[in-house]
Amino acid sequence: MSLKAYEQKRDFKKTTEPKAGKSKDKDHLIFVVQKHDASRLHYDFRLEMDGVLKSWAIPKGPMLDPKVKHLAMMVEDHPFDYLNFEGIIPKGEYGGGTVIVWD
Repeated sequence: MSLKAYEQKRDFKKTTEPKAGKSKDKDHLIFVVQKHDASRLHYDFRLEMDGVLKSWAIPKGPMLDPKVKHLAMMVEDHPFDYLNFEGIIPKGEYGGGTVIVWD
């Protein structure tokens, strides 16, 4: 996936989500888990790869017990600048709801 899918789903005149940003540090990879209270509460796992954040939605949330498996659905890549995004995506916009950095 590319950032084109991310950009096509958002109206940046209405949302404060980052529009772009690629990591330039190839030696320091990072991840983030965001709690996203949209139409349904879920968590988003984002893993830096190739300068962008590869992203998965986890509808039932993370699980600490390795014997219990939860579904993770791959979604569109997000820009690296999304790493620290917290805020409210306006109702009616794609992913509308509250986003916080959870881990």
